[in-house]
This record gives sequence, C-alpha cells and structure tokens, in this order.
Amino acid sequence: MSQPSALGPDARDTAISAMAGLGSEGELDVLVVGGGVVGTGTALDAVTRGLSTGLLEQRDLASGTSSRSSKLIHGGLRYLEMLDFGLVREALQERGLLLTRLAPHLVKPVPFLYPLTHLGWERPYVGAGLALYDAMAMLGKYDMGLPRHRHLFRRQVARIAPDFKADKIAGAIQYYDCQVDDARLVLTIARTAAAHGAHVATRVKVTGFLREGERVVGVRAFDLENLREFEVRARVVVNAAGVWTDEIQEMVGGRGALHVQASKGIHLVVPRDRIRSEAGFIARTETSVLFIIPWGRHWIIGTTDTDWNLDKAHPAASRADIDYILDHVNKILREPLDHEDVEGVYAGLRPLLSGESEPTSKISREHTVVTPVPGLVMIAGGKLTTYRVMAKDAVDAAAHSLKSTVNLTIRDSITDRVPLLGADGYETRANQRVMLARRSGLHVARIDHLLNRYGSLVDDLLALIDARRVLALPLAGAEDYLAAEIVYAVTHEGARHLDDVLTRRTRISIETFDRGVGAAAPAAALMATELGWDDARRADEVDHYLRRVEAERQSQLKLTDQEADEARVKVSDIV
Repeated sequence: MSQPSALGPDARDTAISAMAGLGSEGELDVLVVGGGVVGTGTALDAVTRGLSTGLLEQRDLASGTSSRSSKLIHGGLRYLEMLDFGLVREALQERGLLLTRLAPHLVKPVPFLYPLTHLGWERPYVGAGLALYDAMAMLGKYDMGLPRHRHLFRRQVARIAPDFKADKIAGAIQYYDCQVDDARLVLTIARTAAAHGAHVATRVKVTGFLREGERVVGVRAFDLENLREFEVRARVVVNAAGVWTDEIQEMVGGRGALHVQASKGIHLVVPRDRIRSEAGFIARTETSVLFIIPWGRHWIIGTTDTDWNLDKAHPAASRADIDYILDHVNKILREPLDHEDVEGVYAGLRPLLSGESEPTSKISREHTVVTPVPGLVMIAGGKLTTYRVMAKDAVDAAAHSLKSTVNLTIRDSITDRVPLLGADGYETRANQRVMLARRSGLHVARIDHLLNRYGSLVDDLLALIDARRVLALPLAGAEDYLAAEIVYAVTHEGARHLDDVLTRRTRISIETFDRGVGAAAPAAALMATELGWDDARRADEVDHYLRRVEAERQSQLKLTDQEADEARVKVSDIV
C-alpha cells in the first residue's frame, strides 16, 4: 500500500494523466463514475480484487446525497414493519462489520428511545420488533458490537431524557444503532481505494460514452479545473451517479432499466444544550420517521420525505420544511425549539428506485444492478449502511462483463476484510490518548476529537502540529476544529476549494450559527499556503462561500420548493 497521503494536491493531476493513457497505464479494467459512497465503495472493491481502477467525480467527494444523510448506520427499524426482513438483516450485518472491523474510528454506537404512547398492546408489539432486530444482528456473520434493547418506564425515561414530555407517554424502549460522519466515511473509502492503487479524480465531468459497436469502451470527460477534454478507455464503466442515474442513461440513448426518483430529506442542527437527554429519540410522523440524533455538541433532527424534481446539485430546504420538523419535534419536547435555535440546515436527495405511483416514503431502499448495454454497469437505490454490498454487486456484474471480453481471473470481493484507513491501530492509539495529549501539548478532549475523525492517522495530524506549532491552535470562527485539520484536508484529503473544507472535510457549515462565515477567511488563508493561491484567488474562494451561505439562508425563508430552489441556484458551484 502506498502512503496515506494518496489524495494530496498533486494526486488529481497524476490520476487524470494515468486514466487518460498519458502515464504508464492504458486501458482500465473498471472506471467508476460517481464519487459518493457507492462509487468510492465500488472503486475500493474493484481495486482490492486486483482490477486496475479509476474513479471520476463531477464535483467533490460526497458532494451529493452522501454528505447529507441522517448520518446513521442502522438496520432500518421501519423496514421490519414493511416485512422487508432481507434488507434489515443485510443492513444489521453491515452495521456490525463497520462498527467492529472496518471503521471503528468512524462508526459509533448511539442510544435511542422509542417512546410508547399506548397502554397495553404497544409495548409487546414494539418489544417483539426490537427483539427480532437484536436477534438478527446477533445471528449475523459479524459481531453485533452493541448492547441489546431494554424496556423503560416513565420514571426511567424522565431520568434519561428530562426534556422529553414524559407525561404524554407510557414509557419507552431503549435500543442502539450507530452513527457516522457520512462525508468522512466516503472520503476514507476513497483514500483507502487510492492507497491500494485506484486513480481518483474530482471536478471531472463525464460528457459522453466511447462506443465500439454496441459496447461501451470508456468515457469522454472534461477537466473542470483545467478546462480540457480527455478520454478514458475502460473495459467496463460502472455508473454510480445516484440521483443523476437517468441523465447518464440518456447518454446511451435512454437504454436502461432504471428510473430513479429523487426524494428530498432535510435536517436541522441545534446545540446540544437545547435538549437535555442522554439518548436520541425516534418518533413517527405522517409521512416519515422523526430522528433526534446526538451529534457531538449538537443534535441532528430530521427528516422529511418529499418528491423533488428541481435542481439536483443544490436541493433547497424551504421554510415549510423547517417548520414541519420544528412542529413535530416540539410535540415531544417540554421546551419548544424555534428558528433561533437552529444552527444549521441541510437538504439531501435520496435516489429511490421507482416506476410505481407510490409515495417516496413507501419506496423500498433496495438496490438494483443492471447492464443496459455491453461494457456498462449501472447501480442505483440502496442506503448508506449497505454501500459495501452494493459495491460488491456492481463489481460482480462488471466481472461478468470482463470475463466475456478478456481472459482475466477475477477474484471474489474481500472488502469485508479490508479495514479503512485509520482503523488499523485505532484501539491502540485510543488507549494511548492521555500519553498522546501529554506528548503533543493538546487537551485530551482534542485528542479524542482527532481519534474519532482520523483513527490511527492521528499520527499524521500530530506530526503536522509538531512541525508547525501554530497549527495546534483552534481555527478562528470554529474553535471545535484545529488549524491542522484544515491543512490536512488539503495535503491528504483531496480538498481543493473552501466549500470542500467547511462543508465536508469538517462540518463547520452546519455546526456554527453563522454557518462558517467567521471561519471562511482563516480557513482560506491556511489553504492558500498549501495550494499556492494568490490574494485574488483566496478572496474569490471566500466571496463564493459567503454568497453560497446567503443563498441558502434566503432559500430557507421561502415557503415553497419552487421559491427555495430559485433562491438557492442563484449561486452555482465555484467550478
């Protein structure tokens, strides 16, 4: 494996040169289009099977759906009620695998309370469901890694969650699922793939397919940073473009068996002190499930589930969306939240496989893999938790196509045994947290923060700080993060723009009341040193970020999706 700095500032140009046939390699075995969790997972699966692999992403890694989820790694309790036992069993197995083996530094247990509002029938009904949920997890191939559910009565609920309206309930059942910073998970998968030899290039737009007769043999692409066209030849192209699946199908003449419906889900972020509770909550609404999820020094509250047919790159949360969530969460809180309590708002699109006239909240999260024409594999649907299974299925389909064109021995997937970068040695470093704090001069709480974001790669951050002590200072305007993390995002994590750092490498854009405005100039100054920006370029990056924040704020004042979309799209991507 190469060094973990595989996504440094020069890696993108090196990857493009290699994929364009300008380097030592010519035709790739597998080219993946899409840098979300499924695309990066597919690249990792392919490269660890011994296939030469490339990945192209039009914007930044995880810039779409994969950075805007509920940030849960879970089995999906509500799918049990839909009798979708296969999906729940699969997701619970993946939850255990990620928590105990693949990404223990990123995936963390989180307790939830399921409130019981009816006397008599509800406790045995919900209890039986949660008993089945735990049993499926325990009987899976991998460790469960979590405590089992337990029944609570009203007085116990009041102790655990004093701000919950205990007088409205008959008790609760506490159970465990997991959470993850979804954007960091995607980034870590991409870095792991790159460290194993995959070529990863962001800000590259696929403009068409190369064809030899019926067969797809590669793509035409446009480098959005350097404004140049190039071609990438590949034996198989895997499309993992999520909500853009239909647009990619149009490039092959509309031939394909997939139709993806975008469903918008919005989330609010509020400070942790606004709700006193040791556990999260889950509650039903008319159209979706309401989650109140602990998130460090914050809560994430969501979500909605509504049709979206407007701009896919920048889905907008309207005031109606925000009011909907506030109205529902206030039904179960003693002290109501209002708009002034909201630090951050984000909206994401779920890529749901459709074709039936059912509401988006009822469409299954199952995934599907199809090969519409030879040499092209398309995958859509699914959920964050099961990304690895989706990636395996996509590469299995690609392997079938490869065997028909070239005499390759294609091995089975091994990603259930390939820890993500930062996992190996994480427990050792976690045990050494006090020693690391003493040695580095950082507070133990800072070391914990770094361990939960970088795992054993904390050594890279501490080496940066040791070489440049000024990087041990908190970032002005967002003191939860260190200056070193901004620099590391550029030198090791493929960040090229201020948006990349404030929105995805960190979560400053949703974890501060000013949405990262105060941190924009200090972060841009740190990035400028690493990327060679002059004063004009640095000012452009800051100006764009501030205009984007203002566009989002304006969109969140609008009552309808149409008005919110019009306000948000006034500021497009910087590239």
